[in-house]
Amino acid sequence: MLVRFWGTRGSLPVAATASIVQDKVAHALLAASGRSFADIEEARSFARSELDFAVSGTFGGATTCVEIEAGDPANGDAFILCDMGSGLRGFGLDAMRRCAAGHARVYHFFMSHLHWDHIMGFPFFVPAFDPNAHIVIHSGHEDAEEALRRQQEEISFPVKFDWLRAKIEFRTLKVGETYQIGAVQVELMEQHHSHSSFGYRFTDAEGKVAVFSTDSEHKLDRMEGEADVEQFFRAADLVICDTMYSLADSVSMKEDWGHSSNIVAIDLCHGARAKRLALFHHEPVYSDADIARMHAESVRYEELTREHDPLEVLCAYDGLEVSL
Repeated sequence: MLVRFWGTRGSLPVAATASIVQDKVAHALLAASGRSFADIEEARSFARSELDFAVSGTFGGATTCVEIEAGDPANGDAFILCDMGSGLRGFGLDAMRRCAAGHARVYHFFMSHLHWDHIMGFPFFVPAFDPNAHIVIHSGHEDAEEALRRQQEEISFPVKFDWLRAKIEFRTLKVGETYQIGAVQVELMEQHHSHSSFGYRFTDAEGKVAVFSTDSEHKLDRMEGEADVEQFFRAADLVICDTMYSLADSVSMKEDWGHSSNIVAIDLCHGARAKRLALFHHEPVYSDADIARMHAESVRYEELTREHDPLEVLCAYDGLEVSL
């Protein structure tokens, strides 16, 4: 199983401004300390190996879209996607390239919920205009079709949903059921969020498990009631978890906003004996430096509270690939 992150921000897409880029360049120049480089590749090597990621790269600005690659695309296995945030546009363009090389034109989407930041990429999803494509949209919400059609009404968007040329179908999944969909078994869990959200547990033929759990609020003072979440996360090879806020934000200014903190995610993954955690759904006002600082604090907290095997704490960014 391979997990690709196409969009990792929450609530709103963000773009690097000129001042942000200039600040990164200035920090890189200071770190180079007057060094010279023979060519661009040598300069890139320096950036990759000696600069902090928050300086040499970016966690990105696209909203939620995650690809789960399981099975063998050469044998006709379908694409598997979690959510349709603005990162879906980039995935769609890459998928067209892969389809031209023989990948099946079948797309299974699993929707956490229907808020705009999680569906806004679909009108820009190029395969939706491919008459040979088959798109299956799975959700715990019975109104998923209504939400997607509504955002493409004329008052909001110039291209109507009915103008899309792919075969599109909607399937409502039920909590407590296990579904064999493509190369994975899928289970879902209802989560605490406005209009509800759903987490998904994907298990491939080799027993590898990836959990996608975003837009879910876990309150620090109610952790004794989270046994069902720990069971859902149990022994997962990777848990992609909503860690939008710092602990201070989640218990003060932004309580009841439907999101969680890095600290709570680590506690849940420790209880579940998960192997890896990906911090995800980054707050749009956080800079790359802010997110990197939260990641470092998370790694330290994991070390201090560890009681069993280590939990590897990753920080998701647009373009990250994780092999399970």
